[in-house]
Amino acid sequence: MDNIELNQYPNDTKGKIVIVDDQPLNIKILHQIFSEEYELFMATNGEQAIAICQKVLPDLVLLDIEMPGMSGFDVCQHLKADPETAGIGIIFVTGHFDEVQEVKGFQLGAVDFIHKPINPIITAARVKNQFTLKRQSDLLHSIALLDSLTGVANRRHLDQRLPELWKQCCRSKLPLSIVMLDVDFFKRFNDRYGHQEGDHCLRLVAQTINSVLRRPMDYIARYGGEEFICILPETPLSGALQMAQRIVDAVRALHIEHLDSCFKEITISAGIASVQPTSDVTWFSLIETADQQLYHAKENGRNQVFGLEVS
Repeated sequence: MDNIELNQYPNDTKGKIVIVDDQPLNIKILHQIFSEEYELFMATNGEQAIAICQKVLPDLVLLDIEMPGMSGFDVCQHLKADPETAGIGIIFVTGHFDEVQEVKGFQLGAVDFIHKPINPIITAARVKNQFTLKRQSDLLHSIALLDSLTGVANRRHLDQRLPELWKQCCRSKLPLSIVMLDVDFFKRFNDRYGHQEGDHCLRLVAQTINSVLRRPMDYIARYGGEEFICILPETPLSGALQMAQRIVDAVRALHIEHLDSCFKEITISAGIASVQPTSDVTWFSLIETADQQLYHAKENGRNQVFGLEVS
């Protein structure tokens, strides 16, 4: 876990801030304060601000309350209602010392208020504090979504990520494939070599699977015990079969001794289900189909791949 904590946010990684104000002068003032320390994006209305936030996923938004059309409160409410942007820290910028407004802002999910006219020192300090808190929160959140043994994503992260990838493939009208993977005869391995060696074996297997998944969009999680799941967006059955076979071959190429296996070394079996996601089909049924295919792979000799395209 130490490596994860140290490398999650390198020191030279700039934070991202979206400045939203319908007055160019206010944007210019804030830009002068933060341009050296942060990567800045500007918007002059609510709709533009939402579009930018969805695209760049900033750490913070400096959001003017009073704007034509969508108010800052409307923008905040919209961002907080979207799971992809709900974690963005929102700091309202206002020219009024209005307690009722501040209460409303905090109730909508804002983290702080900055008052006009802008005081550069106070404003910089408030933003720095919130940026630090945001990064600490992101780090803790990312650690909570990792499997502590193998370092890949855990079931909790899978439950969050899979619906997002499903929606993405629904929008793009491209297929999605799920690969279920299970280490063959793993209980026998633990019984002979001990749980410490078993843990080491699972770490190596997880790292190997992850190394085969070369596209940033491909995703691996530990599903439970010695079982892993890979999500392959925009991948048809043919591509998933090739990917799964590469994983099976790569794990066997580790040549981890397993004398109680018929292969005399660690192997892995794979079951695949592919579908064109629609609102009529759920990812739960796709996982179930992949699990059934994994069962067939194990029943028919293990160390192999079975797959099915769901119509």
